[in-house]
Amino acid sequence: MLAIFSKEINAFFGSLIAYVVMTVFLVAVGLIVWVFPDSNVLDYGYADMGVFFNLTPFVLLFLVPAVTMRSIAEETRNGTLELLLTKPLSDLQLVLGKLLACWLLVTATLLPTLVYYFSLYQLGNPPGNIDAAAVTGSYIGLFLLSGSLVAMGIWVSSLNDNQIVAFVLTVFVGFIWYMGFGALSDLLVSGPLANFFGWLALDRQYMALGKGLVDSRNVVYLLTLIGFFILLTYQRLGSLRR
Repeated sequence: MLAIFSKEINAFFGSLIAYVVMTVFLVAVGLIVWVFPDSNVLDYGYADMGVFFNLTPFVLLFLVPAVTMRSIAEETRNGTLELLLTKPLSDLQLVLGKLLACWLLVTATLLPTLVYYFSLYQLGNPPGNIDAAAVTGSYIGLFLLSGSLVAMGIWVSSLNDNQIVAFVLTVFVGFIWYMGFGALSDLLVSGPLANFFGWLALDRQYMALGKGLVDSRNVVYLLTLIGFFILLTYQRLGSLRR
């Protein structure tokens, strides 16, 4: 697994992929949080990162597919996946190595945004007048949300050898899981099905973590979702072996 992990990390940082992804994300989020008049936190009059945490998931819905679209699709297209499958390497190790590398890149992209928190911490009146618990919960939510989207992207990438198709399908699956289930729950209004789809919705799990009280049920759900897509990818690679 470490060999695959190192290979993926070197591929990311040995090309422009990592730098372009990180730059685009940080510039886009920076403009939204600090520059654009409709979302500029400096115009709020109080220290709050709500704009950042509300809009970042939508950026991740496009950023993560850009990272994961090549993970297995490119291996399939170049014929190197067959070579990897003949190595003394289990399918699970292959999946985990690629997932952890992509997840690390997304996490590394999020880390510089901690500067926003420290800036608002100092800008508060008095300094430190910011809801640290909500910020911590929201960052945990972003970390787990990005892991869920990465797991989805790895699975979609294993379904075909076209990176563009993998990108589009991952965006679609991500939107369905992030917003679609919640919208369906709202349409059903109430009842067991409405509650079920409401629980599946990633946006509701993420927003629950952002309230400042980290509920283990939300964490377990997101980790289970990651495990579910790891299992799907594992089964897909198993079918390619046959």
